[in-house]
Amino acid sequence: MEQFEMIAKTFMGLETILADELRALGAADVTTSRRVVTFRGDKELMYRANFALRTAIRILKPIKHFHANSADDVYNAVSKIDWSQYIKEGKTFSVDAVVYSNEFRNSRFVTYKVKDAIVDQFRERTGQRPNISVSNPDIRLHIHIADFDATLSLDSSGESLHRRGYRQEQVEAPLNEVLAAGMILMTGWKGETDFIDPMCGSGTLPIEAALIARNMAPGLFRKEYAFEKWDDFDADLFDNIYNDDSQERPFDHKIYGYDIDPKAVNTALLNVKAAGLTRDITIEQADFANFTQPAEKAIIVMNPPYGERISTPNLLGTYRMIGERLKHQFIGNEAWVLSYREECFAQMGLKPSLKTPLFNGPLECEYRKYQLFDGKMKEFRSEGGIIKTDEERKAMAEKHRFRKNREFKKRLDDDLENEEGDIRTFRFNSFERDYRGQRRKEPQKHRTPRSPKGAAQRRAIFGKHNPKNPYDEE
Repeated sequence: MEQFEMIAKTFMGLETILADELRALGAADVTTSRRVVTFRGDKELMYRANFALRTAIRILKPIKHFHANSADDVYNAVSKIDWSQYIKEGKTFSVDAVVYSNEFRNSRFVTYKVKDAIVDQFRERTGQRPNISVSNPDIRLHIHIADFDATLSLDSSGESLHRRGYRQEQVEAPLNEVLAAGMILMTGWKGETDFIDPMCGSGTLPIEAALIARNMAPGLFRKEYAFEKWDDFDADLFDNIYNDDSQERPFDHKIYGYDIDPKAVNTALLNVKAAGLTRDITIEQADFANFTQPAEKAIIVMNPPYGERISTPNLLGTYRMIGERLKHQFIGNEAWVLSYREECFAQMGLKPSLKTPLFNGPLECEYRKYQLFDGKMKEFRSEGGIIKTDEERKAMAEKHRFRKNREFKKRLDDDLENEEGDIRTFRFNSFERDYRGQRRKEPQKHRTPRSPKGAAQRRAIFGKHNPKNPYDEE
């Protein structure tokens, strides 16, 4: 099949992880940049990238790269494309714009110029104009402008790929699925031990962990992809990709999700059930303050409140408790904590072996690894214990790993903002249930759902897409 250029979008800090995922899928010419990874591949790889990548937000297929000094340059460049190749008679389209430029300050204005150029071309050639559909277009276009460099692409994904399809209800400020998967992949964990999230909220980290442990594609629960509406869509090829479970693997350990709030626990249980992962994931109501040493080897990955989008009445006290529990009740294991404030990490009283910058929405957070051991560090090392690997030591020595003048170290303004809300508030969404064991839409005639065997017994997929999170994607 013909090879072509593609662009995978992601969150800041996950570019290297995404590049590794793409290479594992067989992508060529993989190159990382700010929030994107460019690569080359064929149609099959484009389908697989949408279906199997855990840390991609969107897969774009560039139509044209061009230089634009003004809005007229954008219009003229778009006008030179033969749009009859992409938008057939009776089809609808939409345009999404992302702009980082002093010349083009309004992304909506850029969107209008692209739409005008396309519509004017059809009017001149056929006397008809294609319809624009924002909610459910047949063809989705994406234009990206950085300074004066523009790229116009076909969007092969449609809805952001973080919208896996298993989330039925959510707590306020839920952890984005792509970020959750990236956090887990950064630890190197692939199911070799038990996995624990002691503040699991709506269950995103436990669910993404189970998908990684079993090597199940995150696209299994998706309603549809934009490329399914393209004229050259190969239904048989995508069927083969969708129904191929040969790379899935057994998981012999357990995943635990805990939360202090019963509503969060109920939400997580619903989402775990929607993903068909109840045999791998245990969700229970529990306060991390009562956490005790697990009997089996385990890893903790957690995203505590930061005092920003969600808070707790005693934020610093919460982090003191986290540090105390990890130090005394998680000996011999490692923990990974994502947070935003220096004061919070300081309250934990633990020395990290690795600090990594990672964005959660607009917040430049730190993702820290803690190696927990019994006794003094000197004794632990003398017995062959490793606090930092050579790779981690090298990473920690790198300069300019974090942005200058970032907000991360700003002080807490008294205790006011921490007293304004409890640990979580909730927004529940209505949903419909479909227990027929198929994708979350009426199946197309060309697609035969997998037979219910082994790890494929999780087809109880139901519900409508949740409302757009204000921190989603751009």
